[in-house]
Amino acid sequence: MHELTKNNVERITNDVRKQEIIFSHLAEDLIDHICCDVEEEMENGLTFNEAYTRVKQKFGWRRLKEIQEETLYAIDTNYKFMKNTMKISGVIGTILYGFAALFKIQHWAGASIMLTLGALILVFAFMPSALGVMWKETHNRNKLVLFISAFLSAGLFITGVLFKIQHWNGSRIILVLAGIIVVLLFLPSLLAAGLKQTENKSKKAVYILGAAGVMTFFTGFIFKIMHWPGSGIFLTGGLIIIFFIALPFYTWLTWSDEKLIKPEFIFLIAGSLSIILPATLLNLNLQRSFDQGFINNLDEQRALYNQMLQNKSQYLASYNDSSSFQSMLQLDMRTNGLLIVITSMEDKIADNPPVSGMVLSDELGNAMSDYRSYLSSVIPQDSYDNISNLLDVSGYLPVRESVNPGIPVMPGLHSLAVLKNGVLTAEIFSLRKLAEIK
Repeated sequence: MHELTKNNVERITNDVRKQEIIFSHLAEDLIDHICCDVEEEMENGLTFNEAYTRVKQKFGWRRLKEIQEETLYAIDTNYKFMKNTMKISGVIGTILYGFAALFKIQHWAGASIMLTLGALILVFAFMPSALGVMWKETHNRNKLVLFISAFLSAGLFITGVLFKIQHWNGSRIILVLAGIIVVLLFLPSLLAAGLKQTENKSKKAVYILGAAGVMTFFTGFIFKIMHWPGSGIFLTGGLIIIFFIALPFYTWLTWSDEKLIKPEFIFLIAGSLSIILPATLLNLNLQRSFDQGFINNLDEQRALYNQMLQNKSQYLASYNDSSSFQSMLQLDMRTNGLLIVITSMEDKIADNPPVSGMVLSDELGNAMSDYRSYLSSVIPQDSYDNISNLLDVSGYLPVRESVNPGIPVMPGLHSLAVLKNGVLTAEIFSLRKLAEIK
């Protein structure tokens, strides 16, 4: 009968302890059982390493954790309640959240109610019970920061998305807090746990690269949500690190000598696609809806502009023999000059996206200021006060700021089209006031 050495037993003991078996008597029984199996395999002429590898494959190393979970479920009522709560609330919350997203994209009724209920169930039922289950199974104080930061950031992120979609106040603060916790607490804690579980220096380097890529990508994701400049750089950099450096390197280190495809590899690829594809499709759908909405509104504004031009021409023609006609004609010439400036702004946005909002605001603001001064001098003050808001450039384009990323094409064209209609409205109103002056 082959007997294990002290070093052999210590190695098996350490491996079992790494599985976070919290019941001492259960850990001892498992160690004894594994040692006996290894000794039996060594009777067949295998070395310790060969026998130990065969026992782990036969036993299934994940089975150690499952045995503890089954033991906890049998003897701990609180654990049983928390685990059932975790399962039920997780399924219900995810289903509600998923259907809410579908209904929201399709603009069906009931999306807001399902989204709110799903978020409440996930944040206040699933996450606390999942945290309790993980603590019961491990009692690992070294991972306490990892567990808390994971569920806290997830809860804040879900809440922030809910507030953002529902247009409630505070979404920006909540999402920023979630991002800070992920980048500064969760990912570093996860990286530290991964580094402790491997002694391979190459894998440690891959873990560090992967963590850096995820941190960069998530930072870009938060910047994208908050419409901050630089999001594209962070997102692109994170994806390059993850999928062009870390993932190929990790795959080569882990499965380069394997002749058969392991399930872990399939899950890794499927998991990566499950993150990228839905986000890409949702972004494309939102972008398409965003652009289509502006295009439809832009067509309507242009149709209104043409109709107002026609009405103005007919109105002027009806007063060509009036004593006020020259004053009205002078006003129309001033208005046409302003409209030419606005049209040149449209051309700049269309030809050079995105254009600096500061440049547009300054150039257009000067032209508008001259027009406002002229208008206030030819019509009564109370009449001018009624239309002054229509000629306020800051209501259409960004005012001067220290950091201005520029005006996107569709919103910029739409804003200028609305401004042109505002100018025509102000002119027609002013023409009528001039016609009343004897």
